[in-house]
Amino acid sequence: MLFVEFRFFAFFAFVFGVHWTLRSNTARKAFLLACNHAFYACFFFGDPAAFLAHVLSAQWQELPDGWWFPFVLIASTCMDYAVGIGIEDSKRPASRCAWMVATIAVNIGVLCYFKYFNFFVTSVAGFLDWLGLPTSLHALEIILPYGVSFYTFQSMSYTIEVYRGNRPAERSFLNLAFFISFFPALVAGPIVRAIAFLPQTHAARRWADVDVRGALVLFLVGFVKKACVAETVAPSVDQFFAAPESYTALSAWIAVILYATQIFCDFSGYTDMAIAAARLLGYELTINFDFPYFATSVTDFWRRWHVSLSTWLRDYLYFSLGGNRGSKLFTYRNLMLTMLLGGLWHGANWTFVIWGALHGVALVVHREWAAFRQSSPGLTRFMGFVCVPLTFYWALFTWIFFRAPDFTSAASVLEAFVLWRSPGTASLDVRLLLLIAGCALIHWLNFRGVFSTWWRRIPAPAFAAAYGAASAVVLLFVPTTYKPFIYFQF
Repeated sequence: MLFVEFRFFAFFAFVFGVHWTLRSNTARKAFLLACNHAFYACFFFGDPAAFLAHVLSAQWQELPDGWWFPFVLIASTCMDYAVGIGIEDSKRPASRCAWMVATIAVNIGVLCYFKYFNFFVTSVAGFLDWLGLPTSLHALEIILPYGVSFYTFQSMSYTIEVYRGNRPAERSFLNLAFFISFFPALVAGPIVRAIAFLPQTHAARRWADVDVRGALVLFLVGFVKKACVAETVAPSVDQFFAAPESYTALSAWIAVILYATQIFCDFSGYTDMAIAAARLLGYELTINFDFPYFATSVTDFWRRWHVSLSTWLRDYLYFSLGGNRGSKLFTYRNLMLTMLLGGLWHGANWTFVIWGALHGVALVVHREWAAFRQSSPGLTRFMGFVCVPLTFYWALFTWIFFRAPDFTSAASVLEAFVLWRSPGTASLDVRLLLLIAGCALIHWLNFRGVFSTWWRRIPAPAFAAAYGAASAVVLLFVPTTYKPFIYFQF
């Protein structure tokens, strides 16, 4: 059930109405917990009505693929609930450490099995074959549970914070289960931190505190990004990357810029809608994007792109490895390991590992560059004019590995993108550049704050009329079918 589909609007209208009708905070959370799992079930049953009909008919012999996904989520929640209490109640440091090691081993083990087992098996088989050694390793037919990368990191953030003493163990199973399965962020983020979200579950949400106007505008913006922009450019991107060697160098540039547009609008559009939906229910989620394509360096890019993941990796992986508390080589080793694992988190493919490695190298180079330019103020002033385009070019360059299905395709795109050399003669529609330019202009105006406040100052009737008119116009450009959100695969 995608956020841009009509059935989601029907589902959310029901959830919204019942949630704010209930007076008890416990009843609200119990109701939302049930809705969280109903929402999750829709990804393999189709919609809530089909799920309910299946349950009432008790046709258990005809269960769809992935029917067991919720049990993985429930098992993860039960384990971390017990681990959190076990850590807090343990008197000896060794016992606390044992609890922590156990939960990390199980959580990472589950993630590795579902997401990386076949990747490692095929990689080992390929390596042995390259060495000329016979092998009988076989991949398994493993279905990746929706959102497992996101809710696993969310539940781990809870146990890590308890272990570090930054928050008490959650004694209410309802609160913890509600936090881990909260449906706006369940399948594609943002990655919610326990230390930020769990305190919100302890007191009833008040309608008077909800920024309704801001939430509605944010949802519409996210809807436009996904349904109008990302869905419009997706066919051209897919067409190019299916056979990049057949296209001209100019088409390679158009396709890579279109993909940068697509992945930003697709993912930030999802998180905009997720944050807005949560806000309409009285809960706040973390901001996940902050104009990343206007970043002045790779370091700045990672402060702006997928913020919930980059800060998670920083706080729970980079700092745990030692951070910068050591020699320069020690720090750079930690940076590279963090980015390599961050790349692998995105998908079981060596192209994602290379993508992470390239960003790790860029972060190391930027640190060296930042130290060098402190002694050259003139150079610093000059670089101020080119740092944004250079950072954007690097982001485009690395997106090639993120999008290409294999190294052969990536090599073809790189040859055209970097060297402006391609054997192909086919061309993408050059008019797509006008769409890119229009999106870039609107994005820049928003970056400059042009659209940030005027809609808050107009009277409520005028806002309602303007919002309705804008929604009607947007619907004229919405395609009849939608591709799943890109980050659903992760």
